[in-house]
Amino acid sequence: MDGKQLLELIFNASIVVQAVMVILLFMSVAVWAVGFAKRAELGRMRRHLADLRREFEQGAGLQLYYDLGARPYGDSLGAQVLKAGVSEFLELNKLGVRDRSALLEGAERAMLAALNEAHRKVNGLLPSLATIGSSAPYIGLFGTVWGVMNAFAGLAQVQQATLSAVAPGIAEALIATAMGLFVAIPAVIAYNRLAARANGLSDELEELAEQVLVRLHRQANKLSATPEV
Repeated sequence: MDGKQLLELIFNASIVVQAVMVILLFMSVAVWAVGFAKRAELGRMRRHLADLRREFEQGAGLQLYYDLGARPYGDSLGAQVLKAGVSEFLELNKLGVRDRSALLEGAERAMLAALNEAHRKVNGLLPSLATIGSSAPYIGLFGTVWGVMNAFAGLAQVQQATLSAVAPGIAEALIATAMGLFVAIPAVIAYNRLAARANGLSDELEELAEQVLVRLHRQANKLSATPEV
């Protein structure tokens, strides 16, 4: 089947089948747009987190908290986790809390809230890919069933039922199923690949939170060992 025949089948299809094809076309555009946008977003998040962790581990430590505003990754997810833990620790210390457990618990709770927000951002838009990947085949199948019904209903209007009489209608209907698969396959592949990257990024954020908590634990030990005046 060449392109001209395919276009003829599409334009000759029933209104319902054509509507299904239009819906699938928009879904296909959404898959590619979301896929490329999310891939770029996750790549940027990973680069910022890698830069932050490198500087944090190479000596800056908790002091990095005061310099985040001057860093390219100052508003990144990793920076938000770091700021949440350190700022809560400093706020409790300012209020006169010296108990090590209380300081660490407060910092841990603050970072947990920041991590939950970061996880939501990391996984943003992925549910839309999963929804398209799971629903597109059924939408295409609906168009196919409708087209086949119309094709067989048209046989009632002819005196002799032949394959040539019903074949064009069935071919028009099957295009909807093909389009559904054309949309669903890239959506599923994109979702699986991006979900794996998102999970890896979430794990790295949790590792950063653990590293921050270790440094805060050392600081809490120093504060708890300092005699009150």
